[in-house]
Amino acid sequence: QVQLVESGGGLVQPGGSLRLSCAASGSIVSLNAMGWYRQAPGKQRELVVTITSGGSTNYADSVKGRFTISRDNAKNTVYLHMNSLKPEDTAVYYCNALIRDIGSFYLKNYWGQGTQVTVSS
Repeated sequence: QVQLVESGGGLVQPGGSLRLSCAASGSIVSLNAMGWYRQAPGKQRELVVTITSGGSTNYADSVKGRFTISRDNAKNTVYLHMNSLKPEDTAVYYCNALIRDIGSFYLKNYWGQGTQVTVSS
C-alpha cells in the first residue's frame, strides 16, 4: 500500500508565501515523476508543476517565477514553495506521483488527499 500525505496549506494574504510538502510512504519500489495539481471551486483540476526523478521541471505559465518545486529523493518527499500568492491561487492542491510499488511491474498514478490553500485579505 502506498500513501501520499500532504501538509502545509492554509490561509495567507495576497503577496504572502506558503510551503506545501508531500511525503510518499509504503511499499515503494521506485518513485518517478512527482507533482502538484490544483482545483478551484467550479473548475477542473489543473497542472501546477511536475518534477522528474532527475530534477527536470514543468511549470504552468500562471505560476512561473512565483512557485518553485523541489524534491528530496532520500525522503520520498516533494515540496512546493509558493511566493507572491494571488487570490486566484486559491484552490485545493493535490500531490501526484508515479510509483512502482511492490508486486507491480508498471507505474501507478497516486494522489494525495489534497490541502486547501486560500489567498485572501
